[in-house]
Amino acid sequence: MIVVYTGDGKGKTSAALGQILRALGHGLRVACAQFMKRDDVAGEQRFLASHLGDDFLVGGLGFFRDNQDRTRHREAALSTLVWASSKVATDVHVLVLDEVLYALGAGVLEQEELQALLDRAQKRNVHLVLTGRGLPEWLGQQADLITEMLPVKHPFNQGQGALKGIDF
Repeated sequence: MIVVYTGDGKGKTSAALGQILRALGHGLRVACAQFMKRDDVAGEQRFLASHLGDDFLVGGLGFFRDNQDRTRHREAALSTLVWASSKVATDVHVLVLDEVLYALGAGVLEQEELQALLDRAQKRNVHLVLTGRGLPEWLGQQADLITEMLPVKHPFNQGQGALKGIDF
């Protein structure tokens, strides 16, 4: 299956983490790659690193804000994609690609590059969980399950900063 958590609301990564817990609870092997996120920022990164070990990678450089950094972000995204592809070749049952849609939308990953991974995962019966804003139509057509997170209310809109353990 290809499972997608997308939309402008919060909870995409949290939903993917729920998928990880569910799969691990059934004894499945899970791998998780985070695109576009810096290492050791979020609480889930510490948890996943300690529980997944070599099956967890934070491969991003953080938010993509300056076009001058495009080459660095692209290299990081491609490196993360290569790592994820290598996991498909192992006995992984579920592969989470957190913020891969952000990488696509920012243009640091191309459709063909991700499609090659999708095709390999399908041939090996590896379930994929993809997160991020801006689900492209071509990918939405292939997905088996899509959940869109809708922002209804968030303290950030009233000036509240990000809260440790809640937002990161």
